[in-house]
Amino acid sequence: MDFDWTEEDRAYRARIREFLKKELPSDWDEISRHGPGSREQTEFSLQFCPKLAEAGLLVPHWPQEWGGGDRPTWEHFILGEELWAAGEPRGAQYMNVNWIGPTLMRFGTEEQKRRFIPEMVAGKAIWCQGFSEPNAGSDLASLRTRAERDGDDYVINGTKIWTSYAAMAEHCFLLARAGAGQGKAGIAIFIVPMSTPGIEVRSIPSLIGHGDIHETFFTDVRVPAAARLGEEGEAWSIINYSLANERVGIPRYELSTRVLNDMVSELKQRGDFSDPVVQARAGSAAAACEAARMLVYRTVDMKARGDIVGAEASMARVAVIEADHAVTDFGMEFLPDAFNGRSHPAFLAHHERAIVTGIAAGAAEIQLGLIARHWLDLPKGVH
Repeated sequence: MDFDWTEEDRAYRARIREFLKKELPSDWDEISRHGPGSREQTEFSLQFCPKLAEAGLLVPHWPQEWGGGDRPTWEHFILGEELWAAGEPRGAQYMNVNWIGPTLMRFGTEEQKRRFIPEMVAGKAIWCQGFSEPNAGSDLASLRTRAERDGDDYVINGTKIWTSYAAMAEHCFLLARAGAGQGKAGIAIFIVPMSTPGIEVRSIPSLIGHGDIHETFFTDVRVPAAARLGEEGEAWSIINYSLANERVGIPRYELSTRVLNDMVSELKQRGDFSDPVVQARAGSAAAACEAARMLVYRTVDMKARGDIVGAEASMARVAVIEADHAVTDFGMEFLPDAFNGRSHPAFLAHHERAIVTGIAAGAAEIQLGLIARHWLDLPKGVH
């Protein structure tokens, strides 16, 4: 079995690195210090992504019909690895590329596609996702936000929490209960302009970046029925398609691997890497990164072959979480002073991102539950 990249893949990766070298400013480490959700990085993405689009590097894997290049799925992941390792200069727009755009292309009406996809292709669209709720957490089947039909409109009431990018988003990919269906069958998806009267966004102070997470309140928010994506009760199958893309859409293992290599280099410079315990811990962290990479690559290969990705995405997600934590735990134990001050911004940025890895895109506990049910065939409630 050959896991090596082709010459074409290597040339593509080199082209991306050259683009980043040219387009990222000298103060990029400062701009990206507080993550893709920060105001600084979001504003930068609105300058950077149009350049990426002009170079044909924003949505190369999308169909030509919708502004892409019909390029292989693997090129999308090479692109993702390089951009995430560089601090994700696409900001929140990585969500458009990875799952919101593909979901609209597959399930949206012609009107929705023509309204929203062109601005994503141009690199000028900021979206947020209205999934988690205060009393439901990541258990989407328990959400309570409700959309009541009123003539040609829906009226939405409820609260979302941990909403990334909400403060600067123009649209929300919102889940709400609609109609008489119960549990998963009662969920519908709405595309809601964040400028709609009745929406209030409050930032939640946290360790994981500036402006990353919010509470979002919906009070008598009125949207037309045409804002619904899919039919009432159809949302669960659409969400599963979206989340399968989102769970492996961020190649966090690439940043973890590069940060681990930098940590080892720092320890060698200090003369502290000869200790066999340190070497063994570094080896364990490196193995965790490679395990995550291989499990993510498995899902990429399934997508490239047109297979449906199920519990494989959850297993890859759990491996990515463990790799992120293994690297940051290694650094905190053997280079604790590097996490104070401003001498190693990449270590600090990785540490903040590792904190959220096990929460975003469905908490680690949710992923383990999905693996138990759909991979191990355990009955619900046993695990």
